[in-house]
Amino acid sequence: MVSVSPLAVKLAHRESAHILDVAGTPVHYWEYAPEDAASGVSAQTIVMVHGFRGDHHGLERVVELLPHYRIIMADLPGFGASPALVNGHHDVAGYGRFLGSFLEALSLGPETVLLGHSFGSIVTSHFVANNPGRVYPLILVNPIASPALEGPKGIMTKLAVFYYWASAKLPAALGNALLRSKLIVHLMSVTMAKTRDKELLGFIHGQHHAYFSGFANRDMLLESFQASVSGTVREVAERLTLPTLLIAGAEDEIATLPHQHTLLKKLPDAELVVIDHVGHLIHYETPEPAAAAIIDFLERHPAP
Repeated sequence: MVSVSPLAVKLAHRESAHILDVAGTPVHYWEYAPEDAASGVSAQTIVMVHGFRGDHHGLERVVELLPHYRIIMADLPGFGASPALVNGHHDVAGYGRFLGSFLEALSLGPETVLLGHSFGSIVTSHFVANNPGRVYPLILVNPIASPALEGPKGIMTKLAVFYYWASAKLPAALGNALLRSKLIVHLMSVTMAKTRDKELLGFIHGQHHAYFSGFANRDMLLESFQASVSGTVREVAERLTLPTLLIAGAEDEIATLPHQHTLLKKLPDAELVVIDHVGHLIHYETPEPAAAAIIDFLERHPAP
């Protein structure tokens, strides 16, 4: 039985929920106002893009620690409260087109900061490479620096490929039950978490059980999974000419530290912050040093 953690994100005073039509898809997104919004001082806007099988809840522990920024975060089409794309595929290119339309619909200009976590790092980096000058700067948390099949968990990734493929081919009821299996979700959560803090573990497992199965359908999930294990930031690294911050976990077995250093060398203008004692769940386990790195980076790289 999963323990329930008393940890809670306190953002009700900053949060407002919205629905926006993006190329025919009613996308759900959340805006987190800066705590000093009443002062009339204009705050920098950060658009955050969550990872595979996540939704906006996953990055809220980081949002909470960025009180002086305006933050906007959508549930990517097909995840969380957002339905699947009406037109197009749920791959890196498809999500890149969505991101461009989303920014345009909200009239967000080139001074907008873009942040992507995990699969979101692939989406945001490819978007920036294809749209130079559109945002400034770029922040990648647990960036996917190499194809998943190349990492130390390559065999596990192959099993995951089969898992998603089989779930898409089985009869609908059985396939969906397999994808939403509480046991499998719990195993994924246990595998990724590095903390030994029971309270924090309870929070992480509770978050995964609450939100990890919020996907529109198994076909879009298979499309996005295939994109998540084949696409990388490395593919477009040389084209990311804007200041870029990489925030990596020292014990990340999905986006390993050696690959982060290799990625750093390929980026024209980047820096790497490594957080000890954490893996692929920086946003859950170590939001404090992640937020501190983000604030420091943005203060040194104001909008041009």
